[in-house]
Amino acid sequence: MEFGRVPPEELSSIDFSLSAEPAFNKTVLKGKPAKNPKIYLGCAKWGRTEWVGKIYPPKTKEKDFLQHYVQHYNSIELNATHYKVYGEGGIKKWTANAAGKDFKFCPKMYQGLTHRGSLKGKDFITNEFFRGIVAFEEFLGPVFVQVSDAFSPKRKEELFDFLRSLPTDLQFFLEVRHPDWFKKEDIQNEMFTILKELNMGAVITDTAGRRDCAHMHLTIPKTFIRYVGNSLHESDFARCDAWIKRMKHWLDKGMEELYFFMHMHDEATSPELTVYLVDKMNKELGLHLIKPKFIEEPPKQKKLFE
Repeated sequence: MEFGRVPPEELSSIDFSLSAEPAFNKTVLKGKPAKNPKIYLGCAKWGRTEWVGKIYPPKTKEKDFLQHYVQHYNSIELNATHYKVYGEGGIKKWTANAAGKDFKFCPKMYQGLTHRGSLKGKDFITNEFFRGIVAFEEFLGPVFVQVSDAFSPKRKEELFDFLRSLPTDLQFFLEVRHPDWFKKEDIQNEMFTILKELNMGAVITDTAGRRDCAHMHLTIPKTFIRYVGNSLHESDFARCDAWIKRMKHWLDKGMEELYFFMHMHDEATSPELTVYLVDKMNKELGLHLIKPKFIEEPPKQKKLFE
């Protein structure tokens, strides 16, 4: 992910602390732990050739990547559906790899709907998109709706009308990126209020160059976190520690579902940071999440996790 990328030499000067808990969240969380909250953690893609020989067996072919990915993570932020509308057949091939597992595919809405022209007048392609993703059946997680970086609050009514038109039997999370959504409190609050009314979530994106997108607002008792690391820079570990504290707070207050997706500008090192995060989540939050298992543990990893 390139969004929010800054030169490595600037990382040490960035304040990565998470913003204070918004008062808005008290209207969403009940104040006591939910029974059996669901916790899912994954990456954006399973097709990473850099992971062959690391967490995928040597010489693994690309067509077999997913069957190995599901051994290391229990969800995927599925960017593939952003670039192509998939039919039932292709999706069933994916879900076959997750048979018998509590695994969730979280498809990103097709870019032809969200990034090309108006959000209006696209009934046919919208229907085709949903016709495909319902084939995930029990493996379907939230649908991730992202509008482009240029989509500003000047088009808010277009966006809100589009959200109101979406199926009510699916779970959606919205990500906005234009800075104007976050500059004025009234605009930000209007967006979060409408999402709450529609039973939709707000994506939280934690990336170095856009701290405003790490807004900490919950509009439903579920969250969808897109964490963007920096190739195992020392700040990555402190940031993960801060997230564990925030997630614990939310779970203690009634969070029902939590999706955390690990991104890197260079995805090669996502598994290493995932191991660090999961080990601490399991310890601090009393969980039993699976984590990447390395074919051969890198010496660097041993040093980092001591």
